Amino acid sequence: MLGTKDGQIEKMDMAMSKQRKKSKYKHAIVGGKKYYLYRIYWLDPCGDAGHAEASEVKKLLPAKMITSAYIFDKNHKYVWTFASYDSEAAVFSDRNTLLRSSVTKMEKVEN
Repeated sequence: MLGTKDGQIEKMDMAMSKQRKKSKYKHAIVGGKKYYLYRIYWLDPCGDAGHAEASEVKKLLPAKMITSAYIFDKNHKYVWTFASYDSEAAVFSDRNTLLRSSVTKMEKVEN
């Protein structure tokens, strides 16, 4: 260990260790709460009200969707998202609710 006057190196090490680590993931702080940005892969049901032959029925498949949004909340049934927010108030826009059973994958977006 190097000799220092009044433990300057130790003080510098302590000051550096107290610096806040930058988040690895993109996020927004709204109303004092941190919300993370996700890329959400999900299946969107499709429908057709027209007439179809039996051979056409199974050709209608759900659309494979990708949504980029902040996760507001989630539970075992639903995922609530928003894509826009007010920078001065806790107000959310571009909101969606997805059925958890339709979500195939969720990835946190890195910085």
